[in-house]
Amino acid sequence: MPKYRIGVLYDMWWVDEPAAAPPEAKTKKKAPAKKEKEVHQEVYEALRESGHNPIYLTVEGDDETLLGLAASKTDLLFNLTESYAGDDTKDMNIAAYLDLLGRRYTGAGPHALYLAQDKALAKKIFAFHGIRTPFFATVYRGRVDWSHDISFPVIVKPVREDGSIGIGFASVVESIKDLMERIDQIHTQFDSSALIEEYIEGREIYVGVLGNERPEALPLVELDLSRIPEGTPRIAGTEVKWDKGTEIYENTKPVYPEDLDEATVKRLQETAVAAFHALRLRDYGRIDMRLAPDGTAHVLEVNPNCWLSQKAEFAMAAKKAGRSYEALIHEIAELAMARYGAGNGG
Repeated sequence: MPKYRIGVLYDMWWVDEPAAAPPEAKTKKKAPAKKEKEVHQEVYEALRESGHNPIYLTVEGDDETLLGLAASKTDLLFNLTESYAGDDTKDMNIAAYLDLLGRRYTGAGPHALYLAQDKALAKKIFAFHGIRTPFFATVYRGRVDWSHDISFPVIVKPVREDGSIGIGFASVVESIKDLMERIDQIHTQFDSSALIEEYIEGREIYVGVLGNERPEALPLVELDLSRIPEGTPRIAGTEVKWDKGTEIYENTKPVYPEDLDEATVKRLQETAVAAFHALRLRDYGRIDMRLAPDGTAHVLEVNPNCWLSQKAEFAMAAKKAGRSYEALIHEIAELAMARYGAGNGG
């Protein structure tokens, strides 16, 4: 007998083709290029394998799907939404809407989503809690909102985007001229404050965290940037994350780092849990860090409701810890239900 009726909630939106195209050419913006399972399909199947009764639910950037969501009957919503009507700054609004409806859902609430999204604010919170993070400045159209005393090289990025959007190899600059040009690009493309961050040379380490009252730091996963061409900044920019078919994309893969001593691993995991707590994450999340050559760990950003594809870093870490994908998805659902006082379904 199914344990819970779980709505697998994900976002999609539609864009019109140019006027010359036929009416049937209205297409989904996020349609996959290949016939690969999308993450909502993977989660759905994992929940079904665990004995739950999952259904698909979507928010499509219109009132109709919001009303449909309000009318749906589920024990829990597995919240995989990343945007609303294509606006990835509004994932917090969806969580707030679920709170207004009084619905149970997995993952971060609106406060955590907001804090993690505003990278500058998150870094100030890290500093308050004694969590090391690169020094930074923020500037918007000539107005400096905040600034440490930082020196070149620096990396320039949008203050509110995720998924490496707005970050590329050209984001690392070493001169005033290049800095000003990059700031202007951020303002023009995103109409957003630019985050100017001290560039930390080092290794890109991801630490998954799972749980609530006593969250567990999962085994480390490293994005191996060692095969990026000499002289190119070793960062996880769009070239690394999204340019499929290129040599750089194919040569940068997540791996389990096997050469780190116990003390370093423990320090990274403890830092990750501290960052998880500082931004009030729930159930699960991924903390992205830089491990400098001197062994210091710098938190770059926190990813609530991180990508749950079976091939992604979080699932890799869970597998290393002995969890199958089905067990991981079931555990996230149980963690959420327990927060609402309704765990251990059966």
